[in-house]
Amino acid sequence: MSNQKKLIITLAIGIIALIIQFIFNQPLYARWLVSIISSIIAFSMFIEMIQTLRKGNFGVDILAITAIVSTLIVGEYWASLVVLIMLTGGESLEAYASKQANKELQSLLDQTPEIAHVLIDGKMIDTNLNQVKIGQTILVKPNEMIPIDGNLLSQFATINEASLTGESLPVEKKQGELLMSGAINGDQTIQLTVTKLASDSQYQRLVQLVAQSSETPASFVRLADRYALPFTLIAYLIGGIAWYLSKDPVRFAEVMVVASPCPLILAAPIAFVAGMSRESRYGVVVKNGGAIEKLAAIQNIAFDKTGTLTSGLLLVDEIQHVPSISDEEFLQIVASLEQNSTHILARSIVEASKQRQLALLDVQTISEISGQGIEGVIDNQKYAIGKASFIKKDLPSQLPQQTSVFVAKDGVFLGYLTFKDTLRKEAPQTIQTLKQMGFKHLIMLTGDKWTVAKNIAKQVGLAENDVYAECLPETKITKIKETIEQNGLTAMVGDGINDAPALASASVGIAMGAHGATAASETADVVILQDDLTKVSKSIEIARQTVKIAKESVWIGMIVCTILMFIASSGIIPAFIGAMFQEVIDVAAIVSALRAHKN
Repeated sequence: MSNQKKLIITLAIGIIALIIQFIFNQPLYARWLVSIISSIIAFSMFIEMIQTLRKGNFGVDILAITAIVSTLIVGEYWASLVVLIMLTGGESLEAYASKQANKELQSLLDQTPEIAHVLIDGKMIDTNLNQVKIGQTILVKPNEMIPIDGNLLSQFATINEASLTGESLPVEKKQGELLMSGAINGDQTIQLTVTKLASDSQYQRLVQLVAQSSETPASFVRLADRYALPFTLIAYLIGGIAWYLSKDPVRFAEVMVVASPCPLILAAPIAFVAGMSRESRYGVVVKNGGAIEKLAAIQNIAFDKTGTLTSGLLLVDEIQHVPSISDEEFLQIVASLEQNSTHILARSIVEASKQRQLALLDVQTISEISGQGIEGVIDNQKYAIGKASFIKKDLPSQLPQQTSVFVAKDGVFLGYLTFKDTLRKEAPQTIQTLKQMGFKHLIMLTGDKWTVAKNIAKQVGLAENDVYAECLPETKITKIKETIEQNGLTAMVGDGINDAPALASASVGIAMGAHGATAASETADVVILQDDLTKVSKSIEIARQTVKIAKESVWIGMIVCTILMFIASSGIIPAFIGAMFQEVIDVAAIVSALRAHKN
């Protein structure tokens, strides 16, 4: 039975019992009604408690069940009902704080390819992916996801593997090279020979990794349960002594009522809901109370590079050309030829020309050479733009190591442009802030090349030995698990589909969700809705304040409860009045917990 149903049933029974006793003047029936329903709910809680104990955890429920059962035994059924209402109310609030948490795989599954364009006797037939066989030839249209692993049959292909490796730049593939499912085809239709069944392909392995990581989350004890055992022992000790000295079992029930763990159950969830609300005001979504607890306790943070420490947007970095032409003239020509292309590098070139307010030239003719580049005519002069192998003649002796576009005029080398992924302007300050907050292990996990990764790490202030490059999703998971085992709770900050398994396997997954993949956002515990890395440190700061307030509120409740237990042990406080006192304690705990909502 869900917590919400327990609360609704308890409230309904309470109203009916009040009507029966005070309107129809049938207190016996009201007593039996309350007693039966309270016993049923207490029994269901007892079964849940046994399951919790079998897992090695000691929760607060045992004390609540003792309070309900003892008051029923001594005939204080109204006190039992009050305790039950507060208990189910607290559990319902805790469930409410976690209701958004169960969507981890849906987005990733929604994007999983289901069909492949199989070529049979020269005809394209859409076939269910599970029916595609090794050795068959499939066709992948422009900008489509590659549905299954295979070797490239076409002469060339431009492939975006960001969803698998996190590398922002497109990769040039040659005939015979392996193409992995989950990568995105460029702007040319390609063919490939299937080398693996759908169930064994890279993208399906990615889905399985997320599923496995979600099924085995890092163990964590909720805040209230950490205080449960000592508080329960104190309550039993005081109640047992009172019973022994007075020889009256009612005295034990009276102590149990004021010892009811409602403040423990209410204070933490209310503080967490308030803290989650405060997080949302800063553009951060924390999906449940457990996540905000773990976020406050993390000791290490791993960062993806592309789209996380960097913007994921490619910019023109360097322009090199022959002396007979200026930077502006060179960029103007290249942008004019690339203005109608959908290639990611072409868009960066055109954007660079706009920033310099360069007018685009009229292009007389334009043609694209598959897998190589483009050729076009401006003012009766023929230009070629593409990779170095497309230009061939008069190339520099040392070619740039970065992603580059080379240009020739009438068959003679004219120049080249290089591109870079841009660092987030707030990234260095964020890393510095996190170090000041006490984080000693800040690492980078990226699918990008070592040289690029080390350069970005140096700019943001990460040590070179904290950089792990050329990582596949499996590598990221392994490193995160190692960090957790060696150094404690570890958060992962990422944005792409390739980060989803790592986000799920980390103690806390933090997704940069403003432009990132939905799968990463759904898998993560924390989603940053604004494109601002400083929200990582801010969300941790709020989480720490929230947990601090939650602990203070729990302690306030426990101290007041302990004082009342000593008073109740003397017989001064009847069980029903004790239950009413519990309401006062609950209000104090709630007011204290709501401080987490303030700035």
